[in-house]
Amino acid sequence: MAGDVLIGGSVSAASDGGSYNMKIVILGSGGRLGAALMGAYRKKFDVVGFNHAELDLSKPDEIRQKIDNLEFDLVINAAAFTNVDLCETEKDQAFAVNADAPRLLAEICRGKSVKLIHISTDYVFDGEKRHPYSEDDAAKPISIYGESKRAGEKLVLQASNRHLVIRVSWVFGPDRPSFVDAMIKRAREEEKIEAIDDKWSVPTYTSDIAEMLPRVFGVDAGILHLANAGQCTWREYAQHALECCHAAGVSLKAKTVEASKLADMKNWVARRPIYSVLSTAKYQALTGIEPRPWRDAVADYIERSYSKK
Repeated sequence: MAGDVLIGGSVSAASDGGSYNMKIVILGSGGRLGAALMGAYRKKFDVVGFNHAELDLSKPDEIRQKIDNLEFDLVINAAAFTNVDLCETEKDQAFAVNADAPRLLAEICRGKSVKLIHISTDYVFDGEKRHPYSEDDAAKPISIYGESKRAGEKLVLQASNRHLVIRVSWVFGPDRPSFVDAMIKRAREEEKIEAIDDKWSVPTYTSDIAEMLPRVFGVDAGILHLANAGQCTWREYAQHALECCHAAGVSLKAKTVEASKLADMKNWVARRPIYSVLSTAKYQALTGIEPRPWRDAVADYIERSYSKK
């Protein structure tokens, strides 16, 4: 499908001028991003999804049996072992799911001459930079989770230069609770809440990722960052969420979010990057579209998910 151009939910094959309904396989369909992709693409494409119960990515034979026997035009791998602390003690499992499975998927897709879009993370960076990371910046993970995800990126791109690695950060959405939901829950129950104020990244709405992604289905870009615009700390993120709740008429006990420090998180096992803001300049250059600000995305999410609740 090299050279294909996405046109409003179908793919026009540039080689013969024909068109067809694109068949997409989504792995991790029970997760926060995978479920959002399933919901957004069902009406646009012919979509098949696999959740963890339906396909265990730590089992290569299961991957071969279920994926190699399918006919499809594109695979989106949104599945991963994402428990950052547990990865430190379950290293083999982390690499099996986050590196070995993507390699096998990439090889299967290469054999079928189709693209694999593999979802990765901002945690491949060490956080030492203080300006948004571009795709050309060196990835230097500081945790087993980050190492396993970086290994997966490399293996996917080694299998074929047509495959695409998409890095995302601080993903939130309605299909599975995330940081913002946990903070709203606490604010409903407690008068005093706090969040880390010395760690920066970009909250990214699954709905926005689902909208951005099809624009690069036909792009051979290697690695691409998809995130909402701007940057913030977890405290700023949580404070904005509370203000959005107030505007939406959501009753909360807590009005403000107090600041804590990353060093206060004594129960964390793995190191986290202090700064992992993703630059989307490459995406903007490819598509001519700038992602909307994270504040607008959070406000939209809260209006949709919490208003009148």
